[in-house]
Amino acid sequence: MTQIDMQQAFDFGQRRVLMSGGSGVLGRSMVRTLLAHGATVVLLSRHPATALAHFADLSADAQARVQCVAADLSDASQLTAAVAQVLAQGPIDTLINGAGGNRPQATTGSQRFFDLPLTAMHEVVDVNLFSAIQLSQLVVPHFVAQQHGVVLNISSISTARPLTRVVTYSAAKAGLDAFTRWLATHVALEYSPQIRVNAIAPGFFLTEQNRFLLMEADGQTLTTRGQQILAHTPMQRFGHPDDLVGTMMWLLSPAAGFVTGQVIAVDGGFSAYSGV
Repeated sequence: MTQIDMQQAFDFGQRRVLMSGGSGVLGRSMVRTLLAHGATVVLLSRHPATALAHFADLSADAQARVQCVAADLSDASQLTAAVAQVLAQGPIDTLINGAGGNRPQATTGSQRFFDLPLTAMHEVVDVNLFSAIQLSQLVVPHFVAQQHGVVLNISSISTARPLTRVVTYSAAKAGLDAFTRWLATHVALEYSPQIRVNAIAPGFFLTEQNRFLLMEADGQTLTTRGQQILAHTPMQRFGHPDDLVGTMMWLLSPAAGFVTGQVIAVDGGFSAYSGV
């Protein structure tokens, strides 16, 4: 077996990445890291101009290597057309299923679990689970044809210990964990062991979506929920977007060449702590 050159392992100059969910706080940090290591990144977004605006401060070279194709992740026909457009422009060797999010209507707290509307629950499952499944159906055959490729799914720590209120989100991400393990096994046994599938399970990161749940309006004081989270996080802080990128780069790189079917927690120890 050839020894891995670690410097070359993290040189992504020949890599072309297709990514959903690249516009959020965590996704943007991942995209910036990929670009910094030489990758070309193609984003899928309903609003391409808005997505690309997040990277307007980068160098001209980096901006030239980030592109965006319009697609609604909940629309199967749009996803099919978008992936066909991306592949027509060149090969893809990396797929990051980073799309996620929740809906207030699919969350308990202000409403009972028994009253949650199925339409809202379907929306959450569609964006967190089924978009990853469909994108894998569309892109992985391309990996099979070239006999190599990497899929990285972005899950959540709420799959290990489902959090109160976010019933639909936790169930959808748990499904994504199961799909990650299944797809990793399926493609390695049926097509090529050079196609790897893994996931990252972020813990608690401050984002635009959850800041109001974790911090009071003054931006300094923790809410009760925020206090509970930090009390169960041994590292005693929320994650920063850059905390994810090292694990991402490792899983996408040849340095993780013998790693597949794994869900790696990046959570400050939250999932390891019993509370005692």
